Amino acid sequence: MDLDVESAVVAGVLGEAARLGPYFEIGTGVEADESAWEPFPGDAARLAALTADYAERLGTGEQRVAASLVFQGLAARLWSPLVAAASRGVVPDISRLLWHWAPDEPIVFRLAEPSGWRVDDAAGAAALIRPMVVDGKLRPLRDVMLSFAVLADGLVWGNAASALAGSLNVGPRDDGRRAVVRELLAREPLAEAGTFGPDGYVRRSCCLYYRVPGGGMCGDCGLLERDERSSM
Repeated sequence: MDLDVESAVVAGVLGEAARLGPYFEIGTGVEADESAWEPFPGDAARLAALTADYAERLGTGEQRVAASLVFQGLAARLWSPLVAAASRGVVPDISRLLWHWAPDEPIVFRLAEPSGWRVDDAAGAAALIRPMVVDGKLRPLRDVMLSFAVLADGLVWGNAASALAGSLNVGPRDDGRRAVVRELLAREPLAEAGTFGPDGYVRRSCCLYYRVPGGGMCGDCGLLERDERSSM
């Protein structure tokens, strides 16, 4: 499918999405210091350093716990801007997504030359977003992280699904975003990761946040009893 949206239009849509918060931000344009950026997910060294930094800030000695939460956070940063942009009729192409992170600095995503496709409905948007995110970014991210952490597939895709569903908790209710999220959650490998119930999305796995000192179970955790979830 040919790219059919001008760069300035994609940049504008991403700028609108970024107003929802930092997890919805993908910057655009060329930076003066390109050496600080690398294609996402990049090599293991930066991800391992990010995971170690995260573990230290969380106060946990369990690398898999920190790795799980890093994966979930990065997944949220991939899903959120794409879903928000899709609700505005444009799906950005993130095949050349760049990222930057260094100690004491935030994670930043960027597209040097933004491009994308126009979409008319949630199904069309999901058909473009799913392979870009799942096959193009999340599977490679998982594979790199497996070189330094143990992450079960159920946990990985549960985290991805939770990050996607959780994007709906940011900003005002948006039926367009909701429709795209539901379409994506109905597709593999997310379809078996959880379901929507009367209290919202419920995953079948756990991100391990309860193992962080002072942590607990998230509202969508598969380990929560239904009556506990309803009271949250």
